[in-house]
Amino acid sequence: MLELALTHRSFSYEAGGIPTNERLEFLGDSVLGLVVTDELYKRFPDLDESRLSPLRSGVVNMRALAQIARDLKLGEYLRIGKGEEATNGRDKNSILADSLEALVGAIYLQHNYPKTAEIVLKWITPALDSVSTLGAALDGKTALQEMASTLNLPSPEYEINESGPDHDKSFIAVAIVGGEKFPSGDGKSKREAEQAAAKLAYEVLNNRSKNK
Repeated sequence: MLELALTHRSFSYEAGGIPTNERLEFLGDSVLGLVVTDELYKRFPDLDESRLSPLRSGVVNMRALAQIARDLKLGEYLRIGKGEEATNGRDKNSILADSLEALVGAIYLQHNYPKTAEIVLKWITPALDSVSTLGAALDGKTALQEMASTLNLPSPEYEINESGPDHDKSFIAVAIVGGEKFPSGDGKSKREAEQAAAKLAYEVLNNRSKNK
């Protein structure tokens, strides 16, 4: 099960079409979403769906999941093809995030939901705490908008770039405030990438304002 969770499709193509981690990734994505949704529901009892949904996106996104995978050194154990190996596939956000989801799926199948939730919560607690610090009522884009207003800066704008085939697109967003570009955020959708970029820009501006 663990070997399957770590088998990327690029390895499968070169190995004659052996099973990949994509089915486990599909399952793990839903399990991960449920764990995070359940935790946010409990943490923020006064927020409605329109506020909880972007908070969830702020916790479960490609960049955040890839960072967890790096912390676990998951990239060292991936089975990837020679092409991906040559292009640093072991450290690609998309491959790491997908593999982490597959690992969650494998844990769920072997240990059921309660144990899986316990493990996942250990991994995502820093991200959940960050969301709490950012403000329970604010998603990244709203937080950045309000920060810009507080600093008498123009409303944020976003540059979006996309890559990959139609069935597996990745998006990179850059937040621009007052002509200044901030670190890029990525995601599997434009909204997710914009939220990630907004959060990074917010953190920069917030730290800058505190140090004045």
